[in-house]
Amino acid sequence: MTVAVLLADDQPWLRLGFRAVLDAQPDLEVVGEAGDGDEAAALVRELAPDVVLMDVRMPVLDGIEATRRIVASGSPSRVLVLTTFDLDEYVFAALRAGASGFLLKDAEPADLIAGIRAVAAGNAVVAPSVTKRLIETFTRQVPRPPADGRFGELTAREREVVVEVAGGRSNKEIADRLFVSETTIKVHVGRVLAKLGLRDRAQVIVFAYENGVVTPGTADA
Repeated sequence: MTVAVLLADDQPWLRLGFRAVLDAQPDLEVVGEAGDGDEAAALVRELAPDVVLMDVRMPVLDGIEATRRIVASGSPSRVLVLTTFDLDEYVFAALRAGASGFLLKDAEPADLIAGIRAVAAGNAVVAPSVTKRLIETFTRQVPRPPADGRFGELTAREREVVVEVAGGRSNKEIADRLFVSETTIKVHVGRVLAKLGLRDRAQVIVFAYENGVVTPGTADA
């Protein structure tokens, strides 16, 4: 299957570069380009891309609000945020808005391609080391809402999986730590997403920290 990608960036030369890299892949196709967040949200409605490569800072409507609108619309399109800095408060806001992950703008082409494929497959693209720095930095600055009662509906094993996902670990790493098969972990993650009403692993990470399921530093053990 070909993954349809929408590019949203206010710099034409960057879009040109991304298009050249992505269109060279047999399974990726750039189906549209947007120069601001408002245009990006409109093109998502029109083109229904699988993945939106979304810049954070854009005129008219920024990438965060555009992401929020896309997710709130119920669109199946996944948003992969691009940023200049890996510790950018806007990135955390984008994850909270429903983005499936983020990459640095200067990421290697291979990482960009792999990230788009991963997001299209329903996975989060947030490197474990960056996840820890990002979340630990900004959860200290963001007031936590009241504890979410949905967490209490999870089984003991599902709660363990949430903690492991919050540590930025892959299904294989979680399976090894919990001494079960990778397939079993995939099933647990799917159930966690369904019970918590979340789109993907990136939102599980944010949910875990915002609701005190884990606190900065505790997901490393």
